[in-house]
Amino acid sequence: MGGTMNGTKQQRRRGDTRQRIQDVALELFAEQGYEKTSLREIAERLDVTKAALYYHFKTKEEILVSIFEDLSRPLEDLIEWGREQPHTLETKQEIVRGYSEALAGAAPLFRFMQENQATVRDLRIGELFKTRMFGLRDILMDPEADLVDQVRCISALFTLHAGMFVLRDLEGDPEEQRAAVLEVATDLITQAHRGAEGAQSRS
Repeated sequence: MGGTMNGTKQQRRRGDTRQRIQDVALELFAEQGYEKTSLREIAERLDVTKAALYYHFKTKEEILVSIFEDLSRPLEDLIEWGREQPHTLETKQEIVRGYSEALAGAAPLFRFMQENQATVRDLRIGELFKTRMFGLRDILMDPEADLVDQVRCISALFTLHAGMFVLRDLEGDPEEQRAAVLEVATDLITQAHRGAEGAQSRS
């Protein structure tokens, strides 16, 4: 039994090291840019050898992809959940609310992605992010929606993105700002849903 406990403790310690590498790497990427950051600098700031860092990650891109996969897991769960739900307004509103929470939980990563768009485009996380966005869009958008309502659905997602960056410069309580952004995104989804229902009843 002692062996199992030790194993768990070691695993947890290893998990913590991995997380520390991710946190420090993201800090450095944000401070001086992804291109200008080396694995050696990440190791130095962590006060570990490059070999110790190498044990967990072989390249900078591996670190970034692992950060993206860990922080966007709630998004993946949300898309899976959404695909199994009926295409109701309640489902769509829940998706928007869940996405708002997922963005808030991964704020440092999405900020990095916003500020390093060229780098992100060239790396695998650009594709991963696009796939998740399309997944959300397909759940939110009705096949029979007209163009204006399709744009409303996409705008709801971009409203949540924009809220993370634009509102940082505004005075006020961040929670209130997030609630306001969520309200606008939910309004757009609601309008789009009602528009699609109207189109359905007319056809």
